[in-house]
Amino acid sequence: MRSWPLWVAALWWGSLTTLGFGVVPLLFAHLPEKALAGNMAAHLFSVQVLVSTVLGISLLAATVMGTGAALSARARSAQGFVLAGVLLALLVEFAVSPRIVARANLPLWHSVGSAMWLLQWLCAAISFWRMARPQAQV
Repeated sequence: MRSWPLWVAALWWGSLTTLGFGVVPLLFAHLPEKALAGNMAAHLFSVQVLVSTVLGISLLAATVMGTGAALSARARSAQGFVLAGVLLALLVEFAVSPRIVARANLPLWHSVGSAMWLLQWLCAAISFWRMARPQAQV
């Protein structure tokens, strides 16, 4: 299965898209209290960090594995974005989220966390795009 990195990149971007643009807005729209929706969203984002880390490490492994010259070149072209996306996910989980939970300057840290999540989403999208494009454009 030579195209597994492409599937991993699609899963990473798709999971971020589903959670951030689908599930979390639905939580806030349908749960009776914003605090309840926020707590549930926080748990889901924590799980997403694990998903992003595992998938990102898998994509980074694709840059060193011999899965075909074209696929390896595409994986290498996405390497920086994959690394940045994983680092952003980990920073949000271990640096920003504790401040949000502690309600320390909540508007600031919520905005920082949201911006970092959006940057992670962009890194995943660019990684997926680079993995999916034809070899001639690598």
